[in-house]
Amino acid sequence: MPLEFHQFPYGSDNYGVLVHDGESGETAAVDAGDAAAYLGALQSKGWTLTQIWVPHHHADHVAGLSALKKETGAEVYGPAKSDIPDVDHKLSEGDQVKFAGRSVAVLETPGHTLDMINFHLKDDSVIFTGDTLFAMGCGRLFEGDAHMMWDSLAKFDALPDGTVVYCSHEYTMANAAFALSVEPENVDLVTRAKEVEELRSEGKATVPTTLGQERATNPFLRAGSVEEFARRRTLKDKS
Repeated sequence: MPLEFHQFPYGSDNYGVLVHDGESGETAAVDAGDAAAYLGALQSKGWTLTQIWVPHHHADHVAGLSALKKETGAEVYGPAKSDIPDVDHKLSEGDQVKFAGRSVAVLETPGHTLDMINFHLKDDSVIFTGDTLFAMGCGRLFEGDAHMMWDSLAKFDALPDGTVVYCSHEYTMANAAFALSVEPENVDLVTRAKEVEELRSEGKATVPTTLGQERATNPFLRAGSVEEFARRRTLKDKS
C-alpha cells in the first residue's frame, strides 16, 4: 500500500508534512514548528502520530516539539550533531529509521546549519530536504560555508529525476525571480516561473517539486562549480 502524504502550512511560510501508512496506521510528522497546526492536521485526517522527524534545530522547525511529543507520545528522531531537547533517537549519515516496514535513509546535508539532516524514502521516491534544497533555491548559509553546502547538494545527484522533494518553506516566487536573473533564457525556467505565479495567485502551494524539475531550473544545482555556487548564493543574499 502506498504512503499518503498530507502537507499543510504553518507560520508565515513553513510547511509541515504528515506521512501515513494506511496498513499499519503509523504516521510520521516532518518538522514540529507549531504543535497546534500539527495536532489540527492529525485530527483532520483521523491519524495517530507515532514518529516525529526533525531536520535541524531552528525554532520554526522545533518550537512545537515538546508539546507535540507530550500530546501524542510519538518517538522523536533528530540530528546527532545537535542538542535539540526531546529527541529520542540521534541520527547521522547512513543511519536508517524504521517506519511502516520501510527503511528511511538519513543524509547529513550541512550548510544552512551544521546539524541538518534529510530523510529519504527510497522505495517511495520521496525525500524531505528541510532547509537544504528548496524549489528553485537552497538554504541561506547561516552556519556552514559554500563548500559545505555544495557538497551537501551533490548528495542529491545520485537520486532519480522522479524523486519527489518536500522542502520546508514556500519561497518559490522569490526563488524564481532570482533564478530568472541568472538564466533569463532558460526555457524550462521561464515556463516554470509562470506556473508558480499562477499557483500563488490562486493561493496554492508550489511544493512538492521533483529533482528533475530542480535540475532543469534551480540555479544552485546548475552552478557547475563551488565557486559559481558561492557567487550565486552571495547574489541571492543581496537580492
